[in-house]
Formats: sequence, C-alpha cells, structure tokens
Amino acid sequence: MRIGVDATCWHNRRGYGRHARALLNALVRLDAANSYTLFMDSTAPAEPVPGGCEVRVLPSSAPTVQAASANGHRSVADMWRMSRALSAPKFDVLLFPTVYSYVPVFSRARKLVMVHDVIAETYPQLTVPRLAARFLWKAKAAMGRAQADALITVSDYSRATILKRFRLDPKRVFVAGEAADGIFRKLEQPAPGPNLRNAGIDGSRPMVVYLGGFSPHKNLEALVSAFARIAARAEFADVLLVMVGETSGDAFHTYFGTIAAQVDALGLRGRAIFTGYLQDEDVVVLLNMASVLALPSLMEGFGLPAVEAAACGCPVIATKASPLAQLLGDGGIYIDPSEPDIARALETVLSSEDLRLRMGECGLAAAQRLTWEGAARQMMDILGKVAP
Repeated sequence: MRIGVDATCWHNRRGYGRHARALLNALVRLDAANSYTLFMDSTAPAEPVPGGCEVRVLPSSAPTVQAASANGHRSVADMWRMSRALSAPKFDVLLFPTVYSYVPVFSRARKLVMVHDVIAETYPQLTVPRLAARFLWKAKAAMGRAQADALITVSDYSRATILKRFRLDPKRVFVAGEAADGIFRKLEQPAPGPNLRNAGIDGSRPMVVYLGGFSPHKNLEALVSAFARIAARAEFADVLLVMVGETSGDAFHTYFGTIAAQVDALGLRGRAIFTGYLQDEDVVVLLNMASVLALPSLMEGFGLPAVEAAACGCPVIATKASPLAQLLGDGGIYIDPSEPDIARALETVLSSEDLRLRMGECGLAAAQRLTWEGAARQMMDILGKVAP
C-alpha cells in the first residue's frame, strides 16, 4: 500500500510531536511491505525523519505547529495546499497522527485519524478559551471523525472516553499505544550537567518533579498548593519542586504566569524551580535523581511523562483520570486530582525510602513492557484491517 502521512506535527516538541516521531520511526522501520510519504510544512531543524520513506515539504505562510495554536488558526490557503497534496489519487491510505493537524481530504483513500484524548471536549474553557478558536477546533475535530474510516487512540482508557463522548461504533475505534523512548533508562550514577546546575539542581536535595506543559487542565495550581502544605513541615524542609516545560511560546493554552505568581504568593521562591524546556539528556538525569514525579492532571489520554519517569526507576503520583494505574500498577499512587489527595500522596512517598524503592522497581518493570515497536505492530494490524 501507498500511505500518505500528515507529518506537520513533526516539529512540535511536546506530546503530539514526540508521539508522531517515535511511532512513525518504528512503523517505517518495521513495515517493509508498504511505502510511506511524509508531508511537512516546515524546513526548520527537527528530529531526523525515518529512512526509507519519501518526505515532501509544502510551502506555508506559517507552520502548523505555530498556526494551529490555542489562540490562532491556519490559513485557508495553507490548508488547501496540504489537502490537495494528501488527496492525490496515488495513495491507498492517509494517516493523521493527530486530529490537531487534520485537514479535510477528497479522495478514495482509507483515512486513519488519531484522537489522543477528549480533554478539549471535556475541559474546553481550560484548553481552548477563545470562543472563535473553540468553534474552529470543534469543526475540525468533527470533520476528522466524520471522514475517518478508523479512529485510533493511545490507550484503552482513552478509547472508552472517546466512545462515551461521541457515541461512535466501537468497531471504528482502535488502540495503538505509546512508550518511553530508549533514552529513558535507569542510570548507575546520574550526575547533573550544566543545564541542570544552572537551574539550581545539583542532586543533593529530594525533588518532586513535574514534566509537561503549563495548560490549566494539568492542574498545577493544586500541585503547587499541595507542595506548599508539606514544604512547611520540618521533615520536608529540604524538598524542591522542579517544574519542567516551556514557559513561553507554547502553541497550547498556557497559564505559566498564573503558576509563577502563585509560587511567589506562597513564598516558595527558592523551593520551586522552573527549568524551562529541557532536552531528553537532562530530563533522564533529573528523573533518575528525583524522589517522585507528579502528574496531577484533570485528565490524561496516556500520560507519557509518567511512563518516562517509571522507565528511569522514578516513583509516580498520577491522576486516576488516565490509563496509568493499568499501565504502571504498583509503580504509582493514583489520586483524585485534588489538593488534599496530592498532598497526602506526596507525604506518603517522601516519607518512605523503602516505598520509593519498591515503586521504582515495579514502575521500571512495567515501563519496559511498553515499546514503540509494539505500538507500531498495533498500527500495522489496524492498517491491515482497514486496507482497501
């Protein structure tokens, strides 16, 4: 089969981009029976594309990763140019790794659209606050669902929420999972490099780490408040809260300024560190040194930062509104994402080295069972089922 892929999210440094790059690299490597053409709209430096596939870069007034932001929209001309390219009659299948970058297409090719979660539909005011942008998101997502011969998501939990939200035929919705990249692993002697040291992290103090964006649905106000509650106690007087993620220029809706102001208002300056974006090489070291990773989101379709932490032997505190309890088992403590529950979980994990060791071992074993090769084989199976 000849498969055309919307790869316009390739340059996104956050979840959608990471997912697309890892999945497509594994898929193209394993699937020698089919040919792949990746369509991009930016020539900016990015992760290498997989060998053995064709790459086409279409001109655009603004790359999708910038234009399709929470407060913006893509130009009609750019969307039409991408639509025409993907609609070429030579393709048997069209794959959209995320509905985020979906454009309507006009061809007989089978269409596979990935819908990672229903967060935007469940918490629209927290993810797409402007009414105009929300209308455009709803229209785009609805068109993607309508045109798709198959919808693909990243976990059984996310599949269940998609079926409930949109009342779809279960036979149209499939799962192809995620995994931590190979760089996330247990290190024998983790040592902070210049970037971590410049951020004030030398590994000498216990750390609660958050990894991700500063979107409101990530529930970071509750995390900061919970940390402030335990940080005031003598036994936790040396614990740091380290928050890793873009502090400016994020295409997704962000409230970093609100969180930074809350840190100051609670007198946590010096106890809470914002590192900004970190390369994986630094994140691996940080997770190996951390006491626990906290992911207290209101909802997660998968929760990749928690799996990456578990792959480093780091215990996890994560929201119950996610598949993480099924994915990581005893490697985590799973909470209702409220301040009291977060504080109790932090106290429990930080108070017991034995518990942290047991959780780290269980999480490491669970994370190692998840691979991108396995996800790619799930995708190949789906391709076989919907192929013309």
